[in-house]
Amino acid sequence: MDESRLTLLPDHSFAALLPALRGRLGQVAASIDALTFPSVLDGAMTQLFHSAVNGTGATEGSIWLLEQATGSLTIAYNTSTNSQKLVGKFKQPLNAGLISMVFSSEQSFIENEVYRNSMQDKTLDSLLKVRTWAMIAVPFYFLRECRGVASCVQLIPVTAEAADPKGFNGIHEAIFRNAIVVLGRLIDHWAMSRTIGLD
Repeated sequence: MDESRLTLLPDHSFAALLPALRGRLGQVAASIDALTFPSVLDGAMTQLFHSAVNGTGATEGSIWLLEQATGSLTIAYNTSTNSQKLVGKFKQPLNAGLISMVFSSEQSFIENEVYRNSMQDKTLDSLLKVRTWAMIAVPFYFLRECRGVASCVQLIPVTAEAADPKGFNGIHEAIFRNAIVVLGRLIDHWAMSRTIGLD
């Protein structure tokens, strides 16, 4: 059976405009940081991220963006009740921790009992008085580059006895990773629409 296939080719009438468009999108990308990122997200984007976090059975999720000036990844969005303490404020140095490892390698990470991993930076756990039991972290791409990391975690309190969470598996990692790919594409669409005046 023959399958119909839609083939779209670049419209040559736009060719002369491409350098200006790429330059403008580069400026847009540079303007998106931990403080401006929440204003980029619309209802569909935030719902997608929350659904991905909840779908894995995570306690909370965060989006970390590269901050060149401080050489760190800064929390730009967080789903927990502590978000006001974290967004735009907590910074993970690029030379320490698992989140930074995911950013530099551009490789996904999944681990249970992650608190036993010597590479885990426990600064955030100490601040929140929790222990990270399990973590999924994936590179976060938008506007043609890896610009940060998205993570979700299962946390346990350090001050009281609690049953150990079930942890994450490969299916959870795939659910989360695919949602983050879609989120990046939605941001691309947002930036393109704003740049060419369709929005």
